[in-house]
Amino acid sequence: MKRLLIATLLLTVVLFVSAISQQNKPTKAPNFSLKTEDGKTVQLSDFKGKLVLVNFWATWCPPCRAEIPDFIKAYDAYKSKGLEIVGIALDREGWSVVKPFVAKNKMNYAVVMGDMKTVEAYGGIEAIPTSFFVDKNGNIVDKIVGMMTKDVLEKKIKTYLK
Repeated sequence: MKRLLIATLLLTVVLFVSAISQQNKPTKAPNFSLKTEDGKTVQLSDFKGKLVLVNFWATWCPPCRAEIPDFIKAYDAYKSKGLEIVGIALDREGWSVVKPFVAKNKMNYAVVMGDMKTVEAYGGIEAIPTSFFVDKNGNIVDKIVGMMTKDVLEKKIKTYLK
């Protein structure tokens, strides 16, 4: 009886430690291959060795529109230090609404048209904006659902660029 209790306790500890170590394992970011408005293919794998902010957004989304000026400024400030931003547009109308929006807002980072395959690969995007920080090794290190404030954006970039 005593051995059974010890074995059960030991198994419980092993399972608990295993569960904790699984939580700390980096999640590999799914690669994608999506087109820009001029037909250029952008893949996440193109940015190996850089910090990548992958942002799912749409032109009709007020919080998405509100964070774009901060993304533009952050890209200007940190591109030379290894930051890349990829905006994955989820507008159903496609480039007919996204292209003029990108031009009007002078978006200086890669903007591509999203698809269901990419949305599903990233766990199903249930709200926009949803952003992922992908580290230099291609691992997702953070996920933010909802609008990022300028302060949060700056803090996360500085943290993950190290």
